[in-house]
Amino acid sequence: MLAVHFGAGNIGRGFIGLLLNQAGYEVVFVDVNQSLVDELNLRGSYRVQLAAEGTPSSEVRGVRAIQGQDVDAVAEAIAHADLVTTAVGPHILQHIAGAIAQGISRRLKSNASPLNVIACENMIGGSAQLKAHVYRFLSESDQAKADGIIAFPNAAVDRIVPLQQHEDKLLVTVEPFFEWVVDQSQMVGETPAIEGVTYVPDLAPYIERKLFTVNTGHAVIAYLGYLHGYATIDEALRDAEIKNAARGALQETGALLLEKYRFEKETHEAYVEKILGRYANPMLSDHVTRVARSPIRKLSSNDRLVGPAMQCVERALSAEYLGLAIAAALLFDYPEDPEAELIQSERKQNGLEQTMRTYTGIPEGNPLTDIVLRHVRSLHEQIGTH
Repeated sequence: MLAVHFGAGNIGRGFIGLLLNQAGYEVVFVDVNQSLVDELNLRGSYRVQLAAEGTPSSEVRGVRAIQGQDVDAVAEAIAHADLVTTAVGPHILQHIAGAIAQGISRRLKSNASPLNVIACENMIGGSAQLKAHVYRFLSESDQAKADGIIAFPNAAVDRIVPLQQHEDKLLVTVEPFFEWVVDQSQMVGETPAIEGVTYVPDLAPYIERKLFTVNTGHAVIAYLGYLHGYATIDEALRDAEIKNAARGALQETGALLLEKYRFEKETHEAYVEKILGRYANPMLSDHVTRVARSPIRKLSSNDRLVGPAMQCVERALSAEYLGLAIAAALLFDYPEDPEAELIQSERKQNGLEQTMRTYTGIPEGNPLTDIVLRHVRSLHEQIGTH
């Protein structure tokens, strides 16, 4: 069995590629990082170690890589693949769509077997978005054929990969916990037998649970940690005030999730405690500036902060701690982050309230506006103006 995976980075190697390899797939990575491609092809293997006591590790063997700019080679691999996956980041999906489309077109001419293309990205509806990008490169005739045998099932993925500091450029450290959930109702053909993958009939509850718990909590700690001068997530979480804010935000998103999806209260509370424990793991230490990066995306109306906050307000649920996190994100002024610089430039030019509307989509007059502005004033008083 052949799996083509876009993205030979830490998540690609340490999570998706690992599980595919353990399931018996020959894994072909596609990446534009030539040194990674060369090293994977030279060695044909790499190690994955767990951020746990004793750092147990496993060897991933029988892998190879294709330079992503070699579209012909990528398309040929897709034409014969049994599965295609990605872990490249939401903004990169559009850039790999052309090669995937060429692979599908080539496949339609010679291979009638079903193919699932799964975007394993930190976003809602990643595979659906990838499909939209890919179909722009397909003729109407190929689109009609692809509708019958090519599927783009959405997925939710969760595994923390800390900042890597290894002499071995292929060695990757990952946390022991992981979750990979796929919407089985959107798949074609036989369901791939991959240990560790959970197939569900409706992905929405799992996507929002992950985004509004794991990603929301991470963002709360990162933005508040940055403003308070902490360097890493675990260091910030040792601050009682920040820990309280993270727990408070997850209680707010938890109330929302329980109301929307009827999760078991005790089960969800245990999930939240597990998430907080993962953040506190010193072996998963990550820089707050890396977790907080790309604030424009993270402040968007359907993402981890504004998304749940707006839904809480609509349902008359508390959004105080979420509003605090949004305020901290709007004050994130890390000079090496281009998105942070854009937000701060807008803020200086047009004021905070207009900046908030521009980047969050919170409507004028919405109760969340007052909550956020109140917390901005409080943060200024507490830590000074950034």
